[in-house]
Amino acid sequence: MAQPHRTLRADAARNRGRILEVAYETFAAEGVAAPIDEIARRAGVGAGTVYRNFPTKEALFTAVFEDRIATMLDRARALLATDPTDALFLFLRELIEVGATDQGLVDALAGDGIDVLSAAPKLETDFLGVLDDLLSAAQGAGTARPDVDVRQVKALLAISKSAQGYDADVMAGVATVILDGLRASG
Repeated sequence: MAQPHRTLRADAARNRGRILEVAYETFAAEGVAAPIDEIARRAGVGAGTVYRNFPTKEALFTAVFEDRIATMLDRARALLATDPTDALFLFLRELIEVGATDQGLVDALAGDGIDVLSAAPKLETDFLGVLDDLLSAAQGAGTARPDVDVRQVKALLAISKSAQGYDADVMAGVATVILDGLRASG
């Protein structure tokens, strides 16, 4: 029998939000190897509070990853609504530059440690759908090459993730090279 959905108390909701925020920062800086006890300490809660909300590290990381992807997708949709001609390029630049410092995201996309895409397969579908919308809009506006498909754009993102750890200037340059290669000529 399914458990009824219950609303969290205000303090419990704040704790959950704080745990997700601190876990994101910790995973971004240290990858999925970061200990749960350290995340709890940084969040100012006991380890039991973390485990009550997220019974396993995989559950915590999946929740962080889902939250992160949802934020990214919201950003992509907002860009698409305001500037469909350049939304693809703005979004990809942000992903490449942020990815340079987000070890947790790199670990997840590379399948290192915790297989988030298997735990939450809808994320991949949603991400590729928005990426396809951005690419289609740019191609329709004539700003993106017509011979590129969404799988190739995803592969470029994966390749850029391998440069993780370089400084911001290097990653800005990498983003420029990738984006220039996606632009329609002439």
